[in-house]
Amino acid sequence: MELGVKLTICHLYPGSMNIYGDRGNVIALAERARWRGIEVEVRAADSGERADFADVDVFFFGGGQDKEQVAVSRDLQGDTGKALVEAVEAGAALLSICGGYQLLGRYFRTGTGKVLPGISLFDAYTEAGTRRFIGDVIVECDFAGRPEPKTLVGFENHSGRTFLGPNCKPLGRSVVGSGNNGDDGTEGAIYRSAFGCYLHGSLLPKNPWFTDHLLRAGLRRRYGADVELSPLDDSLEEQAHRAVIDRIRRRGRVNSAIRSR
Repeated sequence: MELGVKLTICHLYPGSMNIYGDRGNVIALAERARWRGIEVEVRAADSGERADFADVDVFFFGGGQDKEQVAVSRDLQGDTGKALVEAVEAGAALLSICGGYQLLGRYFRTGTGKVLPGISLFDAYTEAGTRRFIGDVIVECDFAGRPEPKTLVGFENHSGRTFLGPNCKPLGRSVVGSGNNGDDGTEGAIYRSAFGCYLHGSLLPKNPWFTDHLLRAGLRRRYGADVELSPLDDSLEEQAHRAVIDRIRRRGRVNSAIRSR
């Protein structure tokens, strides 16, 4: 990696939207960049702070409980939400998990019937359900421009049921797990270089190809062209990825044709 390459990562609402190991995604992004000699700045953006995302390349937005989502939803209706949408439209990469994913849609209706407005980055909406979806997940994705689909592994724990509109495509097909809503077989959402999903875990340490996809998008945002990422030894990450699939296979929940990719 050429010296002098820089990247700025912003962790949105880390004090209130950070459950089930979500912070590990920020660590994975930063470390995989630093291992390649990229200078990384990690900053936080919490409620009530002035939103200035002009130089942010990659955002991470984790999950939280309903009571935290109420305050974050309110904050997003101001300058922060507007600045976040503008950054994504300008090419910034974004990964959102669970509660963060829900608040980037049109709205989230809680179990008490309260409607929390989102910012409509994703053409999607979420309704609280009566069934909780918990367990290991395998998602098959074909958005990365590769000849074969890639797999993501993670862990879901949510009762929200998210439905995508016509202007939003899914992150992938739910091979194992309930996905967005337990019915239509989709998992997550994509808009430009913004991704939303229900995969906790942390997601990125076990899926290095996806981490690098986000890094490439962030570097493209900063430099206006593709920046080549030097290869890394991903043997430990791939071992963790395979371990999830093998655990699911031992339970008889996955076809033997699914492999680590």
